[in-house]
Amino acid sequence: MQSFASLAFLVTILIGLACCDVSHLFKEIVVEDEIATHPPPPRPYAFSYAAGRHPGHVDRTHSEVSDGSGVVQGSFSYVDPRNEVRTVDYVADAHGFYPRLSHVPKSPKQTEAVQRAAHKHFALYAKIAEEHANPHHETVEASLPRDTVAVSKAKDKHFTLYEKIAHQHAQIAAEREAERLAFEATSEVNGLH
Repeated sequence: MQSFASLAFLVTILIGLACCDVSHLFKEIVVEDEIATHPPPPRPYAFSYAAGRHPGHVDRTHSEVSDGSGVVQGSFSYVDPRNEVRTVDYVADAHGFYPRLSHVPKSPKQTEAVQRAAHKHFALYAKIAEEHANPHHETVEASLPRDTVAVSKAKDKHFTLYEKIAHQHAQIAAEREAERLAFEATSEVNGLH
């Protein structure tokens, strides 16, 4: 009975393999002693969905359509933190991804500190971009980090304690050595050695 079940299983697998579409495995054709590879046939698709954080509430959507030849058009929307719906329409093809915003959000008024930080950031970004654009820029030697005042004080305290303890250990070692030598000297006199 066991071998019949195994045989039936094997026959089922063989029939399944015989009925499979394996045309995608044979993409190459021979043309006058040359091998030419044809691109796969276009596979257009379309999808769309809407979702929300709780039932009956939609706060994001996405839809996309492809013509199957590499051009994709789509749109997605979401609710931003200010409860405004933001929509982005886009086209993607062999040359890149091109988004179009439904409306550009207004920049909030920046404080003076934020403006200074932004200016400093963009100046540093421009400097780095310029350095990276020139492939022959000089290599800068890495400098060792410098200690802060607090670290310097902690190191000084550590080394002072280390020297004090090392001096105490040296004294203890000298006392022990003197005791050992005294013991050996008295042991020889008493014949204990």
